[in-house]
Amino acid sequence: MLTDSNVANHYLIPCLSALQIGTENALVLPAGEATKSWQSAERVLDWLLAANLPRDAVLIALGGGVIGDLAGFCAAIYQRGIDFVQVPTTLLAQVDSSVGGKTGINHARGKNLIGAFHQPVAVVADTDTLKTLPARELKAGLAEVIKSAMLGDAALFRRLERDLDLLLGLDPDRIVDAIERCCRLKARIVGIDERERLSGGPRALLNLGHTFGHAIETFTRYESWLHGEAVAVGLCMAADLSMRTGAMTEKDAGRCTALVQRTGLPTRPPPGMTADDFLRLMSRDKKVVGGQLRLVLLHGIGEAQLSADFDPGLLQQTLEHFCAVPAAVDAAAPA
Repeated sequence: MLTDSNVANHYLIPCLSALQIGTENALVLPAGEATKSWQSAERVLDWLLAANLPRDAVLIALGGGVIGDLAGFCAAIYQRGIDFVQVPTTLLAQVDSSVGGKTGINHARGKNLIGAFHQPVAVVADTDTLKTLPARELKAGLAEVIKSAMLGDAALFRRLERDLDLLLGLDPDRIVDAIERCCRLKARIVGIDERERLSGGPRALLNLGHTFGHAIETFTRYESWLHGEAVAVGLCMAADLSMRTGAMTEKDAGRCTALVQRTGLPTRPPPGMTADDFLRLMSRDKKVVGGQLRLVLLHGIGEAQLSADFDPGLLQQTLEHFCAVPAAVDAAAPA
């Protein structure tokens, strides 16, 4: 079982007891995005090798997106692939990262540039784990819920607008409904395009806001911004660019930004980040094909399309607009 120090304090011993295995079968890593690294992967692989884990063994990922991605990557490459189970303990992991089979680690040059497709044999999500989640982590998870609604579920978007306070208060019915709708949407898309190999295929739509967001995470060296916080800014930027291209109305773009803002998430990039920084880092993104940047744009709330056919000048306008306003005016911006 692989977990991190924060999750271990709450759930490691109960999980080990339920499985009737000892603490020697668990590896606890430091919490945080910096753990998604080559160094951590090497440590996990050394641990698996020292335990002489056979090919028919199962690696359990107990934690959020970082632990899930790292465990899945190590399971994919250990002895050419062993089974693993996702036990997501954060909202972000329960609605997004634990589903779909993408695993990997970060590199100094970019987010998730090293990884493998490796499907978990099971995903077990217990919403009670969200009760011990810090408020900041819960809000970061809601960014992925908003993303799902923006790209493919207009009804969910309206529910978020109506029930946001209840979701932030962990109302059981609203939380379960949001998780189920997000997982169903993602599973349907992944079922069509599991390895994102279809040119302009549907799986790429799940990256809405992520090309902008990954640039922010790389710029901040994965140290100060949570993934969901960076994605939240990316969603606002994607809506703004969609509006500038004429694909989305100003009203709907404003609704997207307003929902992000109401959630308590940042809507502006970090201080000191420039349009040139975005362009430099976005050029390394996995969605660059043949030297051409592809972005997910919105054609209304609940309808998205992957596009490389947009005016670069409009992208420049979006970048300059967001970078021109200091993040200090954004009350939700990470310190």
